[in-house]
Amino acid sequence: MADQAASVAPTPLLKDELDIVIPTIRNLDFLEMWRPFFQPYHLIIVQDGDPSKTIKVPEGFDYELYNRNDINKILGPRASCISFKDSACRCFGYMVSKKKYIFTIDDDCFVANDPSGKAINALEQHIKNLLCPSTPLFYNTLYDPYREGADFVRGYPFSLREGVPTAVSHGLWLNIPDYDAPTQLVKPLERNTRYVDAVLTIPKGTLFPMCGMNLAFDRELIGAAMYFGLMGDGQPIGRYDDMWAGWCCKVICDHLGLGIKTGLPYIYHSKASNPFVNLRKEYKGIFWQEDIIPFFQNIVLPKEATTVQKCYIELSKQVKEKLSKVDPYFDKLADAMVTWIEAWDELNPEGASQANATA
Repeated sequence: MADQAASVAPTPLLKDELDIVIPTIRNLDFLEMWRPFFQPYHLIIVQDGDPSKTIKVPEGFDYELYNRNDINKILGPRASCISFKDSACRCFGYMVSKKKYIFTIDDDCFVANDPSGKAINALEQHIKNLLCPSTPLFYNTLYDPYREGADFVRGYPFSLREGVPTAVSHGLWLNIPDYDAPTQLVKPLERNTRYVDAVLTIPKGTLFPMCGMNLAFDRELIGAAMYFGLMGDGQPIGRYDDMWAGWCCKVICDHLGLGIKTGLPYIYHSKASNPFVNLRKEYKGIFWQEDIIPFFQNIVLPKEATTVQKCYIELSKQVKEKLSKVDPYFDKLADAMVTWIEAWDELNPEGASQANATA
């Protein structure tokens, strides 16, 4: 009987509480490699670009697929806040999900191996990160004190050892690093082969560049702030979608007493994008970020902003007030941020009523 029990596969963590969101323009053959880890979960596929193109998904996966026609139909005039011809379209998947947790991954990301050669179950590690607390208020020099084999070091205040809820788990990449175009151009052959076995909480008051290709978050805690902005077709900027969401999420997490972890898990990023194409998308952002970063560093949200939605609307007001002088694009982005929250609340009325209840 014991042997029989041992042969039964354990139930996947959070099987009925997590959706996997994938933006794509191509057939999803990459899922074959992820089948052992992803097959038990529900997939939300957001098809970018031409909606008449058929996207093939390997058999055996439970999924729903949305293209631009679906987005327009579901959101109506509010569909304008969802980027077109840019992976930022993935945030539509966050909006239509009905699960507590989201894991999002790009279709050029494969299963990585740890230094022992074992395949890394990235999803499982993200879930572990999200299910244990973060420590943004005091830095633990042994990194994550909740991991097996670690604890709080001498001098760590006992009053802070409960930590705070973890809203975001930010994973990393082996092989092709997540570089901007100028760095790609000067280091075309650089590959990341260094596996660092560490998870750490990003301290309160510290911003970071969030990458959306290997990311998980608690949708109920921070989902309404996971808006990847207005990027791609018709916009003067691209490749800043995930970073914009990361900056917004971080200041809101700091305000609401939530944590963000970074480090494990690793995925294998297989394909370097074209640095010249990237430069065309990024070049305004490279200038603008010198104003955007100080803006976020100096954000103060009012005490009355007690929900993610209220924080985000306040953030949109400050974007309009302080960043629109950098470029008129930010005026449009601020309006889109409001539209995003309106659309989010319309599709998630339970969350909206909770937000209003704490008014």
